[in-house]
Amino acid sequence: MKPSTLRIGYRYRPNRLAESYDAIVIGSGMGGLTTAALLSELGQKVCVLEQHYTAGGYTHSYEREGYEWDVGVHYIGDVGAPTRTRKLFDFLSDGKLEWAPMDEEFDRYYVGDKVFTARAGKQAFRDNLVRQFPDEADAIDRYMELLRSASDGLSAFGMGRMLKPWQRTLATPYLRWKTPEHVFRSTWDVLSELTDNQDLIATLCGQWGDMGLPPKQSAFMAQAMIARHYLYGGYYPVGGSWKIADSIIPKIQATGGEVFTYARVERIRIEDGAVRGVTMQDGHDIDCDTVVSAAGVANTFRGLVDSEISKSTGYEEKLDSVEPSFAHLGVYVGCKDTAENLGLPKTNYWIYPSNDYDADVERFVSEEGAEFPVVYISFPSAKDPDYLNRHPGTATIEIVAPAPYEWFERWQDSTWGKRGDDYDVFKKELGERLMAHLYAKLPQLEGKVDYYEVSTPLSTNWFGGYQRGELYGLSHTAKRFQQDWLSPKTRINGLWLTGQDVVTCGVTGAMMAGLMTTTAMVGMRRMGPVMKKIYG
Repeated sequence: MKPSTLRIGYRYRPNRLAESYDAIVIGSGMGGLTTAALLSELGQKVCVLEQHYTAGGYTHSYEREGYEWDVGVHYIGDVGAPTRTRKLFDFLSDGKLEWAPMDEEFDRYYVGDKVFTARAGKQAFRDNLVRQFPDEADAIDRYMELLRSASDGLSAFGMGRMLKPWQRTLATPYLRWKTPEHVFRSTWDVLSELTDNQDLIATLCGQWGDMGLPPKQSAFMAQAMIARHYLYGGYYPVGGSWKIADSIIPKIQATGGEVFTYARVERIRIEDGAVRGVTMQDGHDIDCDTVVSAAGVANTFRGLVDSEISKSTGYEEKLDSVEPSFAHLGVYVGCKDTAENLGLPKTNYWIYPSNDYDADVERFVSEEGAEFPVVYISFPSAKDPDYLNRHPGTATIEIVAPAPYEWFERWQDSTWGKRGDDYDVFKKELGERLMAHLYAKLPQLEGKVDYYEVSTPLSTNWFGGYQRGELYGLSHTAKRFQQDWLSPKTRINGLWLTGQDVVTCGVTGAMMAGLMTTTAMVGMRRMGPVMKKIYG
């Protein structure tokens, strides 16, 4: 297979580096780009180092065989009005990002032999649930109230992450007062107190794939974050998800910074308890006393920081209190006809074998050949009004499903594209199983598919720099959200963290982490004027 021609960023070479930088950012996902852009707004020269051939992390797109797919941005919420999310996107992109709304019915849940839906708009969302579950109006209204009350908890959670340890100690009584206890309980425990209708609980949790944990394992905080994020429907970036990074990079370049690709960091150099810069894979040292890691906490403290330093600062032990999120499979489908002609919707399909999501996950992991506990199908070419201008006469579809990393461990030391016939056969079998779900829901596609390929957790490792194929960084359990050390400031002077491990998963979660990290780095006094520019 030929590599993608859709590439963003400047290929790393030592002679292309500036003489000095104010900050180095490792990783060009949304957290890294946001942090770099905000530091640049403050006049700093920032060097972003991305090990992949294109910038953007999970916001990047790729082309193959005349088709284009995104790899992680299937839909974004909270951007259809001048919300805090939309204003930050507009600021980072200088207003160049446009958003296309999906259908009013933006999510459809196939639960066993039943079908349920989610509709855009707070009132429409509530009324649609009541229409589907007329005897559960009281439970639905109480759920909507829980989402509202969780908002204060989410704000307090973010505030706590930005504070220095001594500040957090002083603010603890206030933060506890503002944080409802239910946000740290399991989603199942909270919802089962509202209703015993398993179909309603399944519908409320129909987006559990957006955080990678079924309701008995996930924190209600994560459930509330996602539900609130999509209350007003889903949107897609016009021109494709690669436009996100493409529109942010100029802000980084404006102050002399750059986003380098093919730029793998070997280690973060630390001397006498303070950062001194990074050493690249080619052996070249880049000196800088400020490094921001957007590579994830496990990669940072078990890969980039020397093990003795990770141990002495306590991070090696702290990493045992968290775990990686689920790994996943992706199927990228191309058709030689348009989305309109093929009847492809601007709606996401979520396919579940039953309304007992946790039991389905357990069965999938423990029983060979068990049904996938969730299959997600997205139609990017239908969502993007500009797609046909770039790829006329074609359409694309994406399928995502969980897959235990253990299935692929025996090939983990092999090279992408050269993993052997047995690996290719296994991938083909998995792809056929997932394509069967597509044909079952859209039988008109039989004979219309021109091309498809399958990605595995090893692809996530290879291109995304992960270790266990994790899609969402750290697993979104209640225990994870109660780890105060998962904050921007580390115990190592000059080393900061950003990205989805700091707050929560997803593009918006990582973007908000970038805002929090920058604020923690420079303080509210310096960030005040920037915040005024963003939010008015």
